[in-house]
Amino acid sequence: MIPGKENLERSGSTQTEKEGAFALFDFEHFLRRVVKNWYWFVLMAMLGYGISWVYSKYYAQRIYASNLSLSISNNTASYFTPNQSINFIWGQNGNQDGIYLKKMLLSRSHNEYLVKQLDLYVNYTTKGLIKQTYLDKYDSPIFLEIDRSHLQQVNYSITLIPRGGDRYEVVLPDEGETTSLYSFVTENFSNVSHYARPANKVISVNEWYVSPNLKFKLVKNPQPSQIKFDNIIFSLSTVNQTVNSLVSTIGVDFDKEINTIMIITKSGFNLNGTVNFLNTSVDELQKKRLIDRNTVDKNTENYLFDNLAKIRKKLDSSATLLNHMKITEGLYDIKDRDEKSLQRIKDLETKKAVIITKINSLNNIKNTLASQNLDRMISMNAAGIEDGSFNATVSELKALYLKRRELALIYTPNSEPMREINRLINEARGNSTGSLKNYYTNYLNELSKIDHQIAGESADLVTYPEKERRYLDVERGYNMIEATYNSLLTKQNETQIRVATNKSDITVIDNAKNLGQGPIAPDVKKTKYTIIGGLLLLPLLILGLSEAMDNRVRNIKELLQATKIPLLGVVGKNTHENNLTVLDQPRSSISEAFRGIRANLRFLHKENDKSKVILVTSSVGGEGKTYVSINIASVLGLSGKKTILLGMDLRKPKIFGDFKIDNKYGISNYLTGEVKMEEIINKTRIDDLDVATSGPIPPNPSELLMSQRNIEFIEELKNHYDFIIIDSPPVGLVADSFELMKYADASIYVVRHEYTEKYMLKMITEKYHKHEVQNLGLVYNDYQSQQGYGYGYGYGYGYGYGYFDEDKNYREPTLIKIRNKLRKLFGNT
Repeated sequence: MIPGKENLERSGSTQTEKEGAFALFDFEHFLRRVVKNWYWFVLMAMLGYGISWVYSKYYAQRIYASNLSLSISNNTASYFTPNQSINFIWGQNGNQDGIYLKKMLLSRSHNEYLVKQLDLYVNYTTKGLIKQTYLDKYDSPIFLEIDRSHLQQVNYSITLIPRGGDRYEVVLPDEGETTSLYSFVTENFSNVSHYARPANKVISVNEWYVSPNLKFKLVKNPQPSQIKFDNIIFSLSTVNQTVNSLVSTIGVDFDKEINTIMIITKSGFNLNGTVNFLNTSVDELQKKRLIDRNTVDKNTENYLFDNLAKIRKKLDSSATLLNHMKITEGLYDIKDRDEKSLQRIKDLETKKAVIITKINSLNNIKNTLASQNLDRMISMNAAGIEDGSFNATVSELKALYLKRRELALIYTPNSEPMREINRLINEARGNSTGSLKNYYTNYLNELSKIDHQIAGESADLVTYPEKERRYLDVERGYNMIEATYNSLLTKQNETQIRVATNKSDITVIDNAKNLGQGPIAPDVKKTKYTIIGGLLLLPLLILGLSEAMDNRVRNIKELLQATKIPLLGVVGKNTHENNLTVLDQPRSSISEAFRGIRANLRFLHKENDKSKVILVTSSVGGEGKTYVSINIASVLGLSGKKTILLGMDLRKPKIFGDFKIDNKYGISNYLTGEVKMEEIINKTRIDDLDVATSGPIPPNPSELLMSQRNIEFIEELKNHYDFIIIDSPPVGLVADSFELMKYADASIYVVRHEYTEKYMLKMITEKYHKHEVQNLGLVYNDYQSQQGYGYGYGYGYGYGYGYFDEDKNYREPTLIKIRNKLRKLFGNT
């Protein structure tokens, strides 16, 4: 049975739209190409490794990070840190102090203070042959100290080259001078007159370098660095640039288990720089927090001191009056007075004195808010305020006032930003005033209630004589003033104790340290794998694109599934010098392949006594149509069958060259009536094989091939030969072969491995399945397997067994060797 034909018979009718449809991508062939081009992948991997090594060593700028952890106590009681105002939940617990501190750490004012305090606007680097490395200030042997009152050029490289001792040569860029210079006082740019490039100059430590665009001096590092540098490069940045870049490198997070523990992270190009910044930042924050905590208590202490002085005068005056009445009136004691009622009146008047004190404190707070000088704010406890939202409002007001002062330096009073900040201030002030009104209302209600109770308790005093009643009034006044004085004195003592024992509510758990931490970025390993992977993908992509764009037939199984045309046989690559492989190399594997095709031909045509006409064609020239025709005719002639080979490709004659026959007269001459049949038939060295060449190329080959004379010619040959092999024109170029197929008993369609385009097979496939072409079979030509001479479809002839002539030069592939050894080892033969 012809390979592939049984599938066709089993399937019955097929869907024509699927016939001739090949896969868009041959993954199996793609893998083979990848394996075949393994050296490109090795080369790309080596190149990628080299590039990544150079990048890592000379170009990758390491980024380091250090962290500091601190604890925040929750006993802050000042308006600077709102306790309950911010609706923030972390782990279901409030952490308002932490959020406030986070805002402070990331605030512009705090970081601007650090920038100016630490001179962070001065950048330190050093440059080798290739790479420029960032330095920490304290890694440098010298510091750069600028004159802030002098205009300076920012983003301008200043290179210092050691010249021995404490002397350095100042080398400036060859170009880049600008007339727009920066003032570190006003933090604005100013334009100056044009000036020439400042000359390079050698200066000593503590000597000022002065030029139109720079003024600085070098200060020796008190702790000399052990590292020797060939050069130190300085550059200045504006305060705004430095603050913005600084804030972007700070991260603040909270411990997931204890939300009062804050973890602050700083990243940068130098590890020591990040450590110094974090420790300094938190140290300054601790100082500021302590100052903030003491500010309110100091204000409260001063407020209480002033009020105590005033109350003391009233108390002294009241005591004098009381003593006068005792002396002049002789009233040291009143007989039969109601001590219980008087004690209740005394307690009520003491409460009244406390409320009046709170109201006075409220008045002070209200006046302070109205004055916008919040640094004079007293403690909220003095006014009995326990509302965290009010504290937050006051804190917000202070921040808004500071913001308005900053904006006033940039914008006009009627600009949109100023109007917006004023709106926010009025809104915050309204919120604070509303809270104070609530306290006023509550205190006045309490005061009215106490006065009413006192009036009720005083009703019995009207029964006393006039003199005794006046004495009791004076005594009650003295007791009330005394109660107020004692209340203020108690508050003063509490405040003084708090000032004496106050400490920052920030406790550092772990300071930032240089522990030799490795860089956090770039990820050198990931970069290496990315570079290597990207370069490995390059040949893979090229092979994939070429595979997708390559539409040639290279898979026998796919060919049969797409065309559903029976396969007569597979012919290997011809390495012989001419097309007479069967005649010159009868023991070759290719000759055996043609014998197999000869055996399979009987399945295409009916067995009868008449001669068999076999037409050989292909899609285009170069696919081996003539080669297949010659060798099929040869194996038929050698088998004892009387055979003639007709060269009917009149447009491109070929056969005569291989058989060394004169092509002066041929089929074209016979069809035009110039010669007789006997004159164009040539004998070969095979007794049973004759050849009729095509002859000279005629002007009308199609008309000659389709002529009645040609049909009669073929019919006449049937009377003399068992097989008539027709080497016809390619069907992809002309339609001659389709007409000749009508008179053929069987047709062979030659497909060349990795040459025939897939789309070329669509026409012959459609005609075959529409039954326009009968008894058609495929020959797969020029196939060279990577696994020996087997064709991957169950019929091959196998190299390496001493059967064919080619076996003497055959070298078994490594994979086949391994496979065979494994089979032998496990007894699988």
